Amino acid sequence: MCGIVGIFDTRGEREIDRQLLSRMNETQHHRGPDEGGLHTERGVGLGHRRLSIIDVSTGQQPLFNEDNSVAIVFNGEIYNFHELMDELLALGHVFRTRSDTEVIVHAWEQWGETCVQRFRGMFAFALWDRNRKTLFLARDRLGIKPLYYALLPDGTFIFGSELKSLKAFPQLPREIDPCAVEDYFAYGYVPEPRTIYRHAFKLPPGHTLTMKAGDACATPKRYWDLAFKVAATAAQASVEEELIEQLRDAVNSHLVAEVPLGAFLSGGVDSAGVVATMAGLMNDSINTCSIAFNNPGYDESVFAAQVAQRYATRHHTETVDADDVSLIDKLAGLYDEPYADSSAIPTYRVCQLAKKRVTVALSGDGGDEIFAGYRRYRYAMAEQRVRSMMPLAIRKPLFGTLGKVYPKADWAPRMFRAKTTFEALARDLVEGYFHGVSIMPDRVRDQLFSDRFRQQLQGYRAIEVMRAHAAQSPTDDPLSMVQYLDFKTYLPGDILTKVDRASMAHSLEVRVPLLDHKFVEWASGVPSSLKLNGGQGKYIFKKSLQPHLSDDILYRPKMGFSVPLADWFRGPLRDKVRKAVLNPVLLDTGIFNETYLRHMLDQHEAGVKDYSTPLWSVLMFESFLRVDGAGN
Repeated sequence: MCGIVGIFDTRGEREIDRQLLSRMNETQHHRGPDEGGLHTERGVGLGHRRLSIIDVSTGQQPLFNEDNSVAIVFNGEIYNFHELMDELLALGHVFRTRSDTEVIVHAWEQWGETCVQRFRGMFAFALWDRNRKTLFLARDRLGIKPLYYALLPDGTFIFGSELKSLKAFPQLPREIDPCAVEDYFAYGYVPEPRTIYRHAFKLPPGHTLTMKAGDACATPKRYWDLAFKVAATAAQASVEEELIEQLRDAVNSHLVAEVPLGAFLSGGVDSAGVVATMAGLMNDSINTCSIAFNNPGYDESVFAAQVAQRYATRHHTETVDADDVSLIDKLAGLYDEPYADSSAIPTYRVCQLAKKRVTVALSGDGGDEIFAGYRRYRYAMAEQRVRSMMPLAIRKPLFGTLGKVYPKADWAPRMFRAKTTFEALARDLVEGYFHGVSIMPDRVRDQLFSDRFRQQLQGYRAIEVMRAHAAQSPTDDPLSMVQYLDFKTYLPGDILTKVDRASMAHSLEVRVPLLDHKFVEWASGVPSSLKLNGGQGKYIFKKSLQPHLSDDILYRPKMGFSVPLADWFRGPLRDKVRKAVLNPVLLDTGIFNETYLRHMLDQHEAGVKDYSTPLWSVLMFESFLRVDGAGN
C-alpha cells in the first residue's frame, strides 16, 4: 500500500518544481514509510511513497517500461497479476521485476485505457505515456483506494492519494464549497466527486481520467458499474454452496503477500466469516485483532473471542474509552476534510493494534452493503410496502401532515418513531431512504444553518446526490436500488474512507475480500428475497456460514462498530463539546445559527433529546477548521 502524487502541465511546456513535488509526496510519508521516489521531466512530475508488500526487493516506483517512455505510480494491489504477467509474457512483453506494478505498465501498452477492466484488486494509479503525451489515472471499481485531483486556472493538473498532498500545492484555492457543507451535515462525509474545497475533486470509483498535453479538460469516464442482474432461479441449497465457493475464491485471492498477514475480528458476522474462511485456506495460525469497550452495550469482544478460540487464532484485544476523544484533532488531520463517523476512533485503534503484529490485515467491510445487513434496509422495505398501497398524491399530504404534527421521539427505536416514519412515507423510495440515512434531516439542517449560508446554497439540497445516482441505477427492484445508492455513497464516502485513512496512518494495508469485484458481481445477482428474508438481513450469507460459525455469532442482534457518544457528551466530554461547538473558529464562518447550536447543547445535556450525532458532526467540522485553517 502506498501514496501517490503528481503534477501535470496540460500545456506541456513548463518545468516541474521538484522540491514542491517532494513536499507534496512527503505529506503522505505515513502511507509508504519504506521508500520514496520522484520522477520529473518537462511538463510532468510523479511522486511515490512505498509500503512494501509484493516484490519487496525490486518493486520501487516510479516504475518504467523498457525504454522509459511509460512511467507509473501505483497505490494498491492487483491480485491476479501472476495470470496477467503470464499472458503479457506470451504476447512478447519483457519484465524486469515480479511486481504487480509492472503488470499495469505492460497492460497499458497492450490494451490502453481498457486495461483496467482486466485488473482484479484495489488500486489508484497514474500512468504517464511520453509517446502519447498522455496522463492516465484510474481508481478501482468499488473505491477502496482514494484518488484526489484538481485542475487549476493556469492549466496545472495535480493529484494525490490524500487531499493533504493537494493542499501542499500553494496555488490550490482553499475556498470551501457550500454544497459540500450541506452534503457533509446530511451524510456525515462529503460524497464523491466533491471535496470540501470548491476546486478539488475525488475521482469516483470505477472511473478513469485521461489528460493530454494541450487539452485542459478533466472529465472522468466510467468503466464499470454494478449491474444487479438477477441470475436464473436456483435452489437455496445451491446458492449457499456457491456462495461459500465464491467467498473462498475471493479470500484466497487476497492472501498473496511477502509480509506478515492477519485479520480484524469484531465479533460480527462479516469479519467472522472472513476469518473462518482464512482458517480453511492457511496453514499458519492467523493473527486477529479486536477492540473492546468499557460500556457493555457497545462491546462485542466476547463474541470475537469465541471465533478466535474456535479457529485457534493468535488473538489480541485492546479497550477504547472516553479518553480516546483526544484523537479528534488527529482524525481531522488524517481525513483532511470534515468526517463525522465516530467509529473512526475504534477503527484507528484496531489498526494501531494490528500493525504491532502484521503489515496486511483482512477486514469484513462490505458485507452489509452486499447482503442487505443494515437495519435501515428492513425499515426502507417496510415503508416501501406501505407506499405501494396508495399513490403519492394521497400519501404526501396525509403522511406529510402527520409527520409535522406528531412529536419527535429520538429516544425510541426507529420503527417506533412515528414522526420519522410518517415523514418517510410521505416521500418516494429515494427521498425516504435519504431521510432515513441522514445524520441530520432537512428540518434540522434548516435550523442549524444561518440565513446567509442558506442563501449561498441557492436551493441546493443534499438529496440531489442520491437523485443523480438513482437516475443511473440499473435496477428498479426497491432493495437493490437502496443497496446501489449505498455502493455509490456510503460505502466509498464513509466506510472505505475510514478504513483507508485509519490503516494508512499506521502504515498498515487493509484488504476487503467481500468487496472483491467478482464476488460483488455474483452477490448482486442473488435475488433480494434471499438477502432480506422475513425481516432477516444477510439471510443467505448467514445460512451459508452456519457450518462455520455459531448461532451466537450469526443471529444475535447487530451492534455495529460504534462508540457511546450520547453518554460521553453528557459525562466526561460535556465541557469539551460545549467549548468546541461555541468556538469562535466555528461561529465566525457565518455558516451556523448560534442559537440553534446552544439549543442542541442544552437539550442534549438535559437529557431531553439525543443530539449526539449532530453535535459530533459539528465538533468534527470545528476540528477540521482549526487544524486545516480552511479559508485562510
